[in-house]
Amino acid sequence: MTMQTRKLGSTGPQVSALGLGCMGMSGVYGEADRPEAVATVHAALEAGVTLLDTGDFYAMGHNEMLLGEALRAAPAHLRDNALLSVKFGAQRDPGGGWLGVDGRPASVKNFAAYSLQRLGVEALDVYRLSRLDPDVPIEETVGAIAELVEKGWVRHIGLSEVGAETIRRAAATAPIADLQIEYALLSRGPEREILPTLRELGIAVTAYGVLSRGLISDHITADRSFAANDFRSSSPRFQGDNLKHNVGLVASLRRIADGKGATVAQIAIAWVLGRGDDIVPLIGARTRERLSEALGALDVVLDAADLAAIEEAVPAGAVAGERYAPAQMALLDSER
Repeated sequence: MTMQTRKLGSTGPQVSALGLGCMGMSGVYGEADRPEAVATVHAALEAGVTLLDTGDFYAMGHNEMLLGEALRAAPAHLRDNALLSVKFGAQRDPGGGWLGVDGRPASVKNFAAYSLQRLGVEALDVYRLSRLDPDVPIEETVGAIAELVEKGWVRHIGLSEVGAETIRRAAATAPIADLQIEYALLSRGPEREILPTLRELGIAVTAYGVLSRGLISDHITADRSFAANDFRSSSPRFQGDNLKHNVGLVASLRRIADGKGATVAQIAIAWVLGRGDDIVPLIGARTRERLSEALGALDVVLDAADLAAIEEAVPAGAVAGERYAPAQMALLDSER
């Protein structure tokens, strides 16, 4: 297949229309298979996926080291095409507990130094603070990344989960390529104010949570339980009556998918792809099988009748439960 491409804003790089989100390869959704994860990264590169997304705090550096291993083992022509989007700033204790966010300029440079080493690259293609540090003005954090750009250690500046006001302040400080934010059929909050602001400023979106952490799939049932080390065990959308309600929404979507000869996951990905050429969905595939399914969304064409049926089946605001637990929601500048 020939991979479609999209540009990350007016100042960012040209990337594949779908990106690979690597977080799940480090145990966030239960135990992960390292050899299969490496094979999945290679399969994505072979399919033309160039954008690989990670975070230095995903399993305390594990994800960056895994991705670095996968890149070293990839053929040179594929490795050279890879573009790395890296988040930083989240602080964890040895048990994985949350300690807050650090966006201080000195910390920005320190985090970057470790990421460059773990990934085994000379520069990070897109670098972004994972969550806004309430104690550090965004201008100081973005300004520090801009200094890394000047020195050649970072190529482009991104943002993550921030609101319209913060986006404007960041863009007034330095060129911003994209905002990473959850955007999906079940998470449409960015449509109100954030997307219009981004489009006014020429900033793209890398959308994560496109399948709502596997909820929009053929693998989650109303009675599903999750292991304690699975993020979904504490996610409001996967609890009790919320899960039953949300599985019902997916069942309505499945009827549309069946009519298109597609899976519900492919319909959900195609829907996000169709929301604008400035949006790049990140697919959190942990296996080659799931990757292959996601790539199939590129062949799904949704016409006006399909979009109307999807809107009727899953209207904006229909989901039950917030996308994070209350303590995590409180950290999101994008939700203020």
